[in-house]
Amino acid sequence: MGGAVGIINYDAIRLWEKIPKNHNVTEPIMEFGIYNDGILFDKIIVAVADNKDKKTMFDLQKRVEMMKKATKNFPKVEVKSFDTLLVDFAKKEESKIIIRGLRAVSDFEYELQMGYANKSLDNEIDTIYLMPNLQNAFISSSVVRSILKYNGDVSHLVPKEILEDLKCI
Repeated sequence: MGGAVGIINYDAIRLWEKIPKNHNVTEPIMEFGIYNDGILFDKIIVAVADNKDKKTMFDLQKRVEMMKKATKNFPKVEVKSFDTLLVDFAKKEESKIIIRGLRAVSDFEYELQMGYANKSLDNEIDTIYLMPNLQNAFISSSVVRSILKYNGDVSHLVPKEILEDLKCI
């Protein structure tokens, strides 16, 4: 897929769900699509949505800042915000591929519907689905928020670059 640009959409505080905590760039982290040494994509854009319908723990600017911190060691990753349909953002960024993660069977139905909806809006857009490795499959924003609510330790669940940001909540 030479010259390919992938778009990963993060619309809430879910940024740690797909980013491994160790950031060891010597190991291709393909299950997340974030860093893949050019095997799948020449560039990946992490798209942070400004979705007014969702209640997020952090505002858009803070979520973008945190994602930039979490991906700073990945030279092929850009972080951008958007407030349009994802397919329109992908078109603007000249990407024909949307990357989505599937942690469990329960994710599949929703993600499949979104993939079909995006395809119906732009027939040139394709969605690929990547699964995390088993040790990260249980991590979700809900799990992290629940642990944080009771002042639990989430250092093993989130990138170390954003731990300080989470301590302020």
